Amino acid sequence: MGLAEWYDAHIMPRLVTCACSQGQVMKRRSQLVPLAKGDVFELGCGGGINQQFYDVSAVSSYAGIDPHGGLLDQTRAAAQAKGWPADIREGVGESIPFPDGSFDNVVCTFTLCSVEDPARVLSEMRRILRPGGRALFLEHGRAPDAGIAKWQDRIEPVWKRIAGGCHLTRPIGSAFRGAGFDVEPLGQGYLPKAPKFAGWNEWGVARKPGV
Repeated sequence: MGLAEWYDAHIMPRLVTCACSQGQVMKRRSQLVPLAKGDVFELGCGGGINQQFYDVSAVSSYAGIDPHGGLLDQTRAAAQAKGWPADIREGVGESIPFPDGSFDNVVCTFTLCSVEDPARVLSEMRRILRPGGRALFLEHGRAPDAGIAKWQDRIEPVWKRIAGGCHLTRPIGSAFRGAGFDVEPLGQGYLPKAPKFAGWNEWGVARKPGV
């Protein structure tokens, strides 16, 4: 294993987990994740960052995937401690290993920035949701300000290499709409104290049409 592969396998996932669990990020997670209820699937669940925010009384079962298998033990332990039926696997969002219409809610936080094929991932999220099911999202992406967006374009090639394939320029709400979801925005804005090129956040509820 070369240095780059070793970094991607062992160091990068933990650095990303640390960056995604800072104070203001956790505050926004705490406002979104408790909305999950019923049968819940979490995309990018490694590290268990969101576990503390779920409303245990509202969740019937919990499933999740993450490409970094070494981060999943903590997630399994946290879910099992809540007494949930839990199915947590190593996997990627482009091929979610669950049948059509399995879940009431999908939780997706700071994950779409780093997937290989965001359109495919959104299609998979929609597939596994029941009619009327909801994707709860909190993501960072392309800033609405032209000057900052220009810097995102410049920085992204280097940023991707050091941050596990994280993209700075991907759209958020419009991407869900393009995938066939009805989007209810809950908030948007720059993350306080973060560099603006990496700090634009949008969060909300994306509903799969149906009963």
